[in-house]
Amino acid sequence: MKRGNYLLFMLVAAVVACRKPYNPPPVSVTNGYLVVEGTINSGADSTFIKVSHTVNVASKVTLNPVLNAVLTVEGDQNTTYPLTEKGNGIYACTGLNLDNAHKYRLNINTAENKQYATDYMAVLNAPPIDSVNYDTKGTAISPGVNVYVNTHDATNKVVYYRWDYQETWLFHANFESLFKSNGDTVLGRDMLNDNIYSCWQTDTSSSILLGSSAKLSKNVIFQQPLTSIAATSEKVEDEYSILVKQYALTAEAYNFYTNLKKNTEQLGSIFDAQPSQLIGNIHAVNNASEPVIGYVGVGSSSSVRVYIHNQQLPAWTTIPYYTDCQLAFNQPYDQSTKCCYYVWPPGPPNQVDAYINYLVGGDPNPLIPIDAIAIPGHPPIGYTAAFKQCADCTLRGTNKKPAFWKY
Repeated sequence: MKRGNYLLFMLVAAVVACRKPYNPPPVSVTNGYLVVEGTINSGADSTFIKVSHTVNVASKVTLNPVLNAVLTVEGDQNTTYPLTEKGNGIYACTGLNLDNAHKYRLNINTAENKQYATDYMAVLNAPPIDSVNYDTKGTAISPGVNVYVNTHDATNKVVYYRWDYQETWLFHANFESLFKSNGDTVLGRDMLNDNIYSCWQTDTSSSILLGSSAKLSKNVIFQQPLTSIAATSEKVEDEYSILVKQYALTAEAYNFYTNLKKNTEQLGSIFDAQPSQLIGNIHAVNNASEPVIGYVGVGSSSSVRVYIHNQQLPAWTTIPYYTDCQLAFNQPYDQSTKCCYYVWPPGPPNQVDAYINYLVGGDPNPLIPIDAIAIPGHPPIGYTAAFKQCADCTLRGTNKKPAFWKY
């Protein structure tokens, strides 16, 4: 037994001794490689193409957009559709309504007189999404909501798919502010036009979501996972909506996105796939050896929006976003003097930086100041107040209800 323990100790010591730190030098490329993201929408929806350059790992810059470039969609029948620069490397055009019988490509001319182009591609339209549904099984670690997509192609032309989504959810400030101050006077807040208690926040998917029915007996995608939301998340505190978009891919595009997913999301352990070269369909016209990153397809997408209301979910307890919010108020109502004591002054350090919430002991009318109105049986005691981050939801979202919001 002692000899075995000794051998094990020596083996561990040898392995540890052989480990040496390796810090590879960062790759430095002047101006970086060109990166092109987006899809040429062949239908009535707008086309958005993002063009940028890669940045060095050691750089403090996280985004290097390509500005003042000229982008056009070109058809094999000599038709041309220009894209307009929207800023920050985004180029767009309204619905193209392309002829599906022809092929199209993207052409890019940069301000440095460099030309890039994709191959000519046939139009490949995405089939309709059958449904987007959810369950409340959560994960093995914690409860929550799992969202899935279901689809199929009756024509059997599409067997490779990609999805992305946009989430929007309703959330609230920690305290509801019914009053405000102009610096020295408390005023009622117009709750129709100046509501800062209920807001909406939006986020987009960041993972590469792929699916394939190529190796299945039927061309059906069933319960393809899209995202999971923890039961403690603020997203499911009230109302939640997700807009799912579906894109059809060629085999080449599917392989490109699969390798991109491996290179960006599945690295970090010795069991993960090793980085591989990304071969897209965009080329430098005058320099075939110049690397270009990206794969641009042509086709229309399909989409479905669903809503999830908190009342449809189990009685979960969300973790409050606001962890250090307290109401500030002054002395209580003085029975001897029959006078009221208000929060201003004193109160929080800066009246402009604090939001007044409600009248303690009274029935507040948000449109009428009640500075000294004693309500029978409910004499006003004073206003409470809180700092902006606790009472103003517009610091994290918008109080303008989205046009698509149905509740």
